[in-house]
Amino acid sequence: MVKVVNKAGYAKEFDFAALPVPESMQRSLARLYAAQSRAWTSHETAKTCWSRVMTFATFLSRLESTPEDLDGVTVAVLKRWRAQHVSTVTGKAVLSTVRLLLQQDPRFVDGPVTEELLRRFPAAKPSKQSYEGDERKRVVLAAQRQFRAAWLRISENTRLLRAWRAGELEEESRDWRLGEVLDYLARTGDVPRSILPSGQPHVDHRNLLGGAGPEQTWGRLFLSREELTALAVLLTDRFAWNLKVYDRMPAPTTSPSVGERTAITYQVQVQKHRAGRGRWFSTENITDSGADSPGRLITQALEATSHGRDLASRLAPGTDLLMVSRLYAPARAAHRHQDTERPRPVGPLAFGIAYNDAQRWSKAHGLGGSPFQRTRRTTVTREGVPRQHYQSTNERVYVLPDKHVQRASRSVFADGAEEALEQAEAAVFGGHLADAPDPAHEQTATVDCEDETTSPWPAPEGGCGADFMLCLACKNAYIHPGHHPRLALLHHRLKSLRSVLDDSAWNEQWQDHSLRLEDLRNKVGETAWDAALARAGSDDHALVHLLVKGDLAP
Repeated sequence: MVKVVNKAGYAKEFDFAALPVPESMQRSLARLYAAQSRAWTSHETAKTCWSRVMTFATFLSRLESTPEDLDGVTVAVLKRWRAQHVSTVTGKAVLSTVRLLLQQDPRFVDGPVTEELLRRFPAAKPSKQSYEGDERKRVVLAAQRQFRAAWLRISENTRLLRAWRAGELEEESRDWRLGEVLDYLARTGDVPRSILPSGQPHVDHRNLLGGAGPEQTWGRLFLSREELTALAVLLTDRFAWNLKVYDRMPAPTTSPSVGERTAITYQVQVQKHRAGRGRWFSTENITDSGADSPGRLITQALEATSHGRDLASRLAPGTDLLMVSRLYAPARAAHRHQDTERPRPVGPLAFGIAYNDAQRWSKAHGLGGSPFQRTRRTTVTREGVPRQHYQSTNERVYVLPDKHVQRASRSVFADGAEEALEQAEAAVFGGHLADAPDPAHEQTATVDCEDETTSPWPAPEGGCGADFMLCLACKNAYIHPGHHPRLALLHHRLKSLRSVLDDSAWNEQWQDHSLRLEDLRNKVGETAWDAALARAGSDDHALVHLLVKGDLAP
């Protein structure tokens, strides 16, 4: 049994005795899983890895002769395993997870089985494409209509509530009585109800409210789950935020815009755990300077969720999440809440957008599946800049595989193919990856050099005239795991320089080097690269400091 504790402090157990393989194999897989799980803070990550380990164990159990332990896994077995999964996107993800897990076992340090395990396979092509123009308009229009109607409804009732609290309404008038009900609703999350002799709840003041449905009762001050989902669709279309971001997004804070009296600038904190420890949070500044400005949607989101956020902070002090909605059946929903990754309901309130919310919203509007991935992809490709991910990820995952981008760029590719090729070659790692150092190679500050006499940048007096940063572009460069901590640290340092240098200076001096390191990171693997950064020692820090200062340049 392996226990995984997520960031919220909830524990989840995974029983390896359930795997359909011999006990010794179960113990080996459990040890590897437990070792890898120490870095996890998400049950989703744990469940995904567990399901893929189960897939591997099920595959082994169906062989003519199931291995007793991992040392019984042969090259032929791994070839069959690979052949079953390499042709699909999901299959490649399974291969990648199992490979990363097995690599940690000392029995897979070297040899033909290890070589087969580490054999590269083609990168998976994204299955989602951006929306066509008409498709996007249909999605956005549906979301705009639903959220705008909700925002206007809440805004109107909010004005009436404020007038009642300010004593501006004639006592016992219809608006005064309605304001009294709204005050009760704002404080409790529901309108006054009484219990009939039959035991059924009954809405008081039904005639005054105009009915007993959600829009006539609690919907006067709170968004429903569907309306909050519509807001999330609009935010994704505007800012390309991931669906998971909405679960724990704090309410934006404000600051006055320099030189502006009417504009408001919001600081929006975006949380993305897949970026890794220490890089979970980023802040985006978004300004509301008028009806068509990006920040206007943030203003409306704050207005539409204000009563939900106020109630949540009273019921659970310290709670200040932006994306809050009112549950249709609070007692039943709270009892059924089993998702340990998402915030638990507070009273009648729920937070964020569940996957089921996205599916229900899509079905209600006659759309084909959840709109969030395709909407995000559409915004990223439309804007042409990374959104909560690296530049290389932006190009590799979003821009280059997108069919709409490809169609729109054909003439550009034809006109600038040669220039693009030169730039691409200049901005990728030009050397080779090795498993271990070669005694015949010469060590440098960044790589091992196979032959400096054949350098693409010869020095006048002979040998190589390139600086050590340019080694990353050289065909003679060899990089083994011993280099990874230093290069990961160098990559991290170059990214930090970008925040203190203006774009022109950074692009001229550091952009190509940073892109080569980004390419190298993709080749090594993001997990291994990030782990290497944590292993950087004092010698690595000293050399990186000298490299960045330029003290090691020829």
